[in-house]
Amino acid sequence: MADISAQRRLAAILAADVVGYSRLMGEDETGTLTALKQHRTAVIDPTIAAHRGRIVKLMGDGVLVEFASVVDAVNCAVGIQRRMVEQNADTPDSKQITLRIGVNLGDIIIDDDDIYGDGVNIAARLEGLATPNGVCISDVVHQSVLGKLDLDFMDMGEQTVKHITKPVHAYYINLGREPALPSGPNSEPLPLPDKPSIAVLPFDNMSGDPEQDYFADGLAEDLITDLSKISGLFVVARNSSSVYKGQPVDIRSIADKLGVKFVLEGSVRKSGQRVRINAQLINAASGGHLWADRYDGSLDEVFALQDEVCAKVVSALSVQLIGNEADNLKTIHTNNLEAYELFVRARATPYPPVPERIESARKMFMQVVELDPDFAGGYAGVSSMMSFGAIWRHDDTSDMIEQALEAAYKAISVDEAFGWSYTALGMALMHRGQYAEAIAAAREAITRQPNDADAHGYLGFILGVDGQCAAGIDAVNQAIRLNPLFFNGPYLNLRGQSQVLAEDYRAAIDTFSENIERNGPIGPPALCWGAAAYEALGLKEEAGRLTARLAEEFPRFTMTNWNYLSLIRDDDMRQRITRLMKDAGVSDL
Repeated sequence: MADISAQRRLAAILAADVVGYSRLMGEDETGTLTALKQHRTAVIDPTIAAHRGRIVKLMGDGVLVEFASVVDAVNCAVGIQRRMVEQNADTPDSKQITLRIGVNLGDIIIDDDDIYGDGVNIAARLEGLATPNGVCISDVVHQSVLGKLDLDFMDMGEQTVKHITKPVHAYYINLGREPALPSGPNSEPLPLPDKPSIAVLPFDNMSGDPEQDYFADGLAEDLITDLSKISGLFVVARNSSSVYKGQPVDIRSIADKLGVKFVLEGSVRKSGQRVRINAQLINAASGGHLWADRYDGSLDEVFALQDEVCAKVVSALSVQLIGNEADNLKTIHTNNLEAYELFVRARATPYPPVPERIESARKMFMQVVELDPDFAGGYAGVSSMMSFGAIWRHDDTSDMIEQALEAAYKAISVDEAFGWSYTALGMALMHRGQYAEAIAAAREAITRQPNDADAHGYLGFILGVDGQCAAGIDAVNQAIRLNPLFFNGPYLNLRGQSQVLAEDYRAAIDTFSENIERNGPIGPPALCWGAAAYEALGLKEEAGRLTARLAEEFPRFTMTNWNYLSLIRDDDMRQRITRLMKDAGVSDL
């Protein structure tokens, strides 16, 4: 017990542990200890020292560090995770040393060289909320570093954690790492589509205020959304182009990776009630400018300025607009900048998809509705998160789905031109077992926004569980092509599950192996479906390895708290998949 004279002080605490440590030690104790020592020497210890941290305690699978500065603590956590990803780049996934990190700011008790107290305990619990390669911070840390660090924070809401009386308000730091892609002399650029193709890069924030980043991000996102409505264009999704935010721009290299011929880049400066947009359209092959222009106006004219930029792109690429596309381009979905910036943040929040992030996104979309009740995006987001969240429930979800349907229909009634509303409607109808209507709604979303990668992905999801597996795989592959650099875990999961449903187990194993190799342990679905594919081929050892990882990395996951399999329409197909997962060792308690 600590002496009553022990000192107290306010400190920032970093807690980190190794993901799957017991499994790694069981498979190769010597190799694991050697690798861990190498990571400590090359990454962990030097990064802690560079940020003036004091290592308080080293455990076999973790480390506890004290900082006088909360900014140093967060910078250290981010630096460690980014360097660990680099260190692991050439290491097989099964042997990688990956960390979870939590950071808290609070009162601690110093007893000799050790520290205790709620400040330490909460840091440890935050670490448990983080995903592999991720960083989770408390609300007080978030408030302390906001505006001081150029990082993207995702609100996870209040979390109930073990041995802490009150819920802990947590934030996840989106490190935005680009997934591993083929590189080197054998790497081939993606083939160009058979129509004009374009990527809109993140616009530079020239305001000098990091808080204006969301304004710049929203501008680029809105341009992508508008251009995506044009069937005569191929437009890369926002998630793939956004990985280049803050990076030096090599237009030809970016175009090769994204598989496009043209790149739109620019900057935005917001000062008071005035805004200036600079934009230029570049032919990536030649490096020549098709046009470059500057647009000045008041803040309430920003959406009209965006329309001018879109019109210039369409004109420069000689794209013919058909049907209602010209009118759709002029449609302004909201004039409320605060609502739109929050909408942009909310759309990025549920990735990787885990229940806490889905719920956090739902709350953000509810705030969008409050800010602008006439913006369909808020209702569509609420609907999507309700449907998404129902997958992770084990009780009766009928009320959730009715609310999802109500929100989707409300979105359409508010603005029938907003394409995402139809995707949301399709997901809710799928949950009700109305597969034909769900597919029709998903196809309507694609008609309205032909370049929306998520719309293609969700169509593939619905087709797969309806038993139309080949068509589902085609739709998901189109989503991946539209979004080649995005964290592709969800898309690859959808393709792999359709392959399992179609009993193409070899192809499914290839898909899930690629997913786990590229994206790491992104969540239970890849491990469950991958284990089922191995089990179907009698490869029990390989299936067991995946289910062992599932139990260690996602200990709270069971088949009874995962409503996913109930979405499979065919009874025999559903029973086959359930049996394979259980036989592979997925817990059904």
